[in-house]
Amino acid sequence: QVQLVESGGGLVQAGGSLRLSCAASGRTFSNNAVGWFRQAPGKERVFVATISGSGNNTYYADSVKGRFTISRDNAKNTVYLQMNSLKPEDTAVYYCAARQSHYYSGSSRHYDRWGQGTQVTVSS
Repeated sequence: QVQLVESGGGLVQAGGSLRLSCAASGRTFSNNAVGWFRQAPGKERVFVATISGSGNNTYYADSVKGRFTISRDNAKNTVYLQMNSLKPEDTAVYYCAARQSHYYSGSSRHYDRWGQGTQVTVSS
């Protein structure tokens, strides 16, 4: 079973950057597509970005397209979310999730392993 641990969150000013990491346990991480989701206070968890098991395919929510980049290093069992040009509306708890398929998905229902989340706060 894949276990996930996020890191890299923090407080940043609008226009700044952060890089989140999602470290996974497990021997065949390349079999697992990974997604990033976020949940703002009082709102539902929403999709941010996803990457296939190989890393060759990615998909983004419109709200972050052009600003965020998802990538992975399967040798290090780690997925990254580079976040640039951050806005106050990006403030949320960010979660990474893995699914038992190498095909990516933007639906949280397709993921069965979740990390504990990392807080990202963007000040104006």
